[in-house]
Amino acid sequence: MNHRVRRLRAQESTLYSDAMSECIFCKIVEGSLPSHKVFENDDCYAFLDIFPASRGHTLVIPKKHVRDIHEADALTYSKVAAAAKAVADLLAATLGSEGTTVFQMSREAGWQTVFHLHMHVIPRWKDDGLHKPWDIEPANDADLREVLQQITK
Repeated sequence: MNHRVRRLRAQESTLYSDAMSECIFCKIVEGSLPSHKVFENDDCYAFLDIFPASRGHTLVIPKKHVRDIHEADALTYSKVAAAAKAVADLLAATLGSEGTTVFQMSREAGWQTVFHLHMHVIPRWKDDGLHKPWDIEPANDADLREVLQQITK
């Protein structure tokens, strides 16, 4: 992990609380904390990330508090995904990005730092300096068969 990422994660952990009553995203939805709104509909709210990976990096959240993908029902998650699609299209059209990365991270081990379901919509440009969060290597077929057996048993 590079120095900048460690510094930002330390800042995030002091800004965000896990308690719903202290949820920074709930406070943004209710209007008690400011945000730079990009998109809103009846179910979702999208705003610029204050720790952007790129110009236009936007967070898309459900208006009702849901901790993560595992606590969300399928309908809520599909509404967030549909809003993320609308935001991705909006950002591509208005910012002229050459690509889009969409992330949804759940639970601490999954890199979630704000415990309110959200999707990151990140406009991308060739040579923008961002990189994949893991090294891409082919899987061993025996490992794939083993995990598939565990999943499907």
